[in-house]
Amino acid sequence: QVQLVESGGGLVQAGGSLRLSCAASGLTFSIYAMGWFRQAPGKERDLVVASSWSGGSTYYKDSVKGRFTISRDNAKNTVYLQMNSLKPEDTAVYYCAAARTLLSARYYTLESEYDYWGQGTQVTVSS
Repeated sequence: QVQLVESGGGLVQAGGSLRLSCAASGLTFSIYAMGWFRQAPGKERDLVVASSWSGGSTYYKDSVKGRFTISRDNAKNTVYLQMNSLKPEDTAVYYCAAARTLLSARYYTLESEYDYWGQGTQVTVSS
């Protein structure tokens, strides 16, 4: 049974930092591209960052470039999202997702391309 379990969310003041973790089990993590999505209240879920299976190719939503960093440790079956200089508009539920790649060296940007999802973790940034 595949599981993606996010952790690290919480309440932080604007300008602060959080690091989200997503621990994967039940799959061969190293062949999965990973993504972090978020859904703010009243808005649709959208992609924030994504990584190829190796971490060599990454995507960042314009509004988080220079502030967020995705990384992965394939030995620990874990992907991380380091979030710095947080803003109130970053407030959302953050979801990690895994897409089987067959070793394609690319990241994925569409929700439909992802095979597995975590349950989400709340990030709240106060002004």
